Amino acid sequence: MKKRILVAPLNWGIGHATRCIPIINALLENNYEPIIASDGASLELLRKEFPKLIFLPLTGYNIKYAKNSRFFKWVLFKQSKKIYKAIIAEKKQIDRIVDEFNLSGIISDNRFGVRSDRVPSVFITHQLHVLSGNTSKATSKVHQQFLKKFDTVWVPDFEKEPNLSGKLGHLFSKEKELKAIYIGPLSRMVKKTVEKKYDIMVLLSGPEPQRQLLEEKLLKELKDYEGEILFVKGKIETKQTTLKVNQFTIYNFMTSHDLEVAINSSKLIISRSGYTTIMDLAALEKQVFFIPTPGQSEQEYLAESLLLKGIAPYCKQNHFNLEKLKQIDNYKGFKRTETTTNFSELFTFFESK
Repeated sequence: MKKRILVAPLNWGIGHATRCIPIINALLENNYEPIIASDGASLELLRKEFPKLIFLPLTGYNIKYAKNSRFFKWVLFKQSKKIYKAIIAEKKQIDRIVDEFNLSGIISDNRFGVRSDRVPSVFITHQLHVLSGNTSKATSKVHQQFLKKFDTVWVPDFEKEPNLSGKLGHLFSKEKELKAIYIGPLSRMVKKTVEKKYDIMVLLSGPEPQRQLLEEKLLKELKDYEGEILFVKGKIETKQTTLKVNQFTIYNFMTSHDLEVAINSSKLIISRSGYTTIMDLAALEKQVFFIPTPGQSEQEYLAESLLLKGIAPYCKQNHFNLEKLKQIDNYKGFKRTETTTNFSELFTFFESK
């Protein structure tokens, strides 16, 4: 009988779900049976990618974003009690699921309650430090206390240069007691040489209301652009829809295969600077213009880091206009660094208990 491994990504945007796709594929290739647990768009996206697997609903964190970036931290802080209750609820669900499905292991992507003392439990994150301005030291300490409850932490990045996560995913010397293993960047994408069909591809993602606000901003600012624009809203819905309006070809969402073809077929990408998006675009060696989610310090840091490395420009959401895209010529874009994650070796961890 195949060993069953629970894979549970956080439903905060779809990045946590999409970076689990290569892990789920690797589990299947190594003769394990993945079981998927999540909520909302993350659960629906993976259901479309792996329709034959078992899917389980988990209690959602239901995090809400502020419309104004100045209130980002305050709005999150007000939800901290609700988030903690959701973590406790999902821990109770996991205790039941471990017994009901006879699990041999757990892979949690940023879900703190998805762990068990009875089976090997992994936490996936590129954030060993949580950047929150003048409270970064405190938030990082609290975050690491949660991480220590897991048997190990998988960091989807290189331990040394060149790396993509910078200080987010790398420990200071005094923090080395945290059991972090660098598994290399994860991407569901493969670079292919294809004819360029689109001049610009807009790739939206992330939670509301900021996803919707950026959609409206870009449709307005790009209406006078003379070239073909592929616009992927990042809204995971029951049915895929497409609409052609002047230079815009608009999709509500794309599956991994279609997205890979579309990105390969596009000259320039405009997107959020979420870490999963960065890993995918790095794998495809793309030219990118980033627009971080307002108030999200992690994305702002990553965009600034890539700008300083001469890889890609960025600007704040309310500052974007068509003129900003002229900056692209001053940046080199992503250059792929070869990595092959040894999943067979990683998965021996599930034989440890």
